[in-house]
Amino acid sequence: MADAVDLSNRVCSRPSPIHGQGCFALVGIDSGDFIGTFEGDRVRRDADHVLWVSDGERSVGIRGNNVLRYLNHSDRPNAAFDGFELYAVDAIAAGDEITIDYQPDR
Repeated sequence: MADAVDLSNRVCSRPSPIHGQGCFALVGIDSGDFIGTFEGDRVRRDADHVLWVSDGERSVGIRGNNVLRYLNHSDRPNAAFDGFELYAVDAIAAGDEITIDYQPDR
């Protein structure tokens, strides 16, 4: 598990050219760097801002309550989740929108 970070010093939400709100880097983030942890309450049903993680036997859903809930989809994402922890898969410049692939198993 990665060390906790203060997301407010690293990322922010603001209007996105992709869709609605987005999550944007406030500082440069190197490829492979830990960005933050998707936090919130466990849920049993899908809804807005829910991240599902499966261990192969069961799935856990968390409805996000931090800024990472505003991550938008890209076919060429610059970040990816390992469980509920988000890491950069490419270098992300300050001001860039942080994106993920909503369906990494397709």
